[in-house]
Amino acid sequence: MNFLKKYLTGWVSPSYLKDNGILCMNKRNGDYISRYNSRSRYPLVDNKLLTKEVVEKAKIAAPKLIDVVRAQYEIEHIAPRLENLDQFVVKPANGSGGKGILVIVARDGEYFVKSSGVRITLSAVERHMTNILSGLHSLGGKPDVAFIETLVHVSDYFADYSYEGVPDIRIIVFKGYPVMGMLRLATHQSDGKANLHQGAVGVGLDLATGKATMAVQHNQRVTHHPDTGQPLEHIEIANWKQLLILAARCFEVTRLGYLGCDIVIDEARGPLILELNARPGLSVQIANGVGLLPRLRCIEALDDLPVSVEERVEFSMAHFATRKTVDTQESLWAEPAPA
Repeated sequence: MNFLKKYLTGWVSPSYLKDNGILCMNKRNGDYISRYNSRSRYPLVDNKLLTKEVVEKAKIAAPKLIDVVRAQYEIEHIAPRLENLDQFVVKPANGSGGKGILVIVARDGEYFVKSSGVRITLSAVERHMTNILSGLHSLGGKPDVAFIETLVHVSDYFADYSYEGVPDIRIIVFKGYPVMGMLRLATHQSDGKANLHQGAVGVGLDLATGKATMAVQHNQRVTHHPDTGQPLEHIEIANWKQLLILAARCFEVTRLGYLGCDIVIDEARGPLILELNARPGLSVQIANGVGLLPRLRCIEALDDLPVSVEERVEFSMAHFATRKTVDTQESLWAEPAPA
């Protein structure tokens, strides 16, 4: 029985998690983030505007920047700048956890329509920007900058798998090697945001193939999307190797050794880097049913010789196939047994 089945059916001791290669927060912070992420590089990923500038310079695809609002007086003149925009996303430059993101998918006369279908006025958009500038959604509550970017038109493949929002793919990259990935699907409960803490569904992805291995919501195993009712076990990400290469390239761009790369798949433009994170969460282990530590230690044991992006990706695909790691005696897509 693997660690996830024990986790879902009762209490698990710290020693059991350690024995099964589960990376805990203290170890992540001390042995990996502090050791491999220079604090001087944090602004490149903590500030989403800087991230956009860095990935654009490296010719890495990302949603296009439309406008930037740095001061309150600019908000007072925002109406003409939004006049011809039917779809856009407003974000805080220093936000975290999906907070402060306003997604507009359409116009209805004088109203702006959110991804949830709720209509809001221009005054509400302006008020949202004011809140961003005041630091309501920023790390540490510091004054912030609001920016507007193009709305991602999600690939039709995900139409039945995500509710009221854009799904994204989180890939953990260590020393330039992709080590684990998951698909995050928006739900009604998460208000259209692919944020697991707000109720999105996390689907583990086999690193070798991009196929779904299992899924969780609020750390509880699920087999179907809670809103659309669609079974999740048939999910397979197209052009998976391309996504891994895109994520692996972000190591050279940021020089952060332990990195979370959030990727969206646009219907027209293909994979786009949405955000980068120097402190990626640990729920990817729950979504995959396996621990990160063995994979991180495998990379640490390699010689520090120059290796191309393609070689790093091929190594990861060959060595970190989730389907070879999880318990194959019983399908993880079966409903969990009662405690």
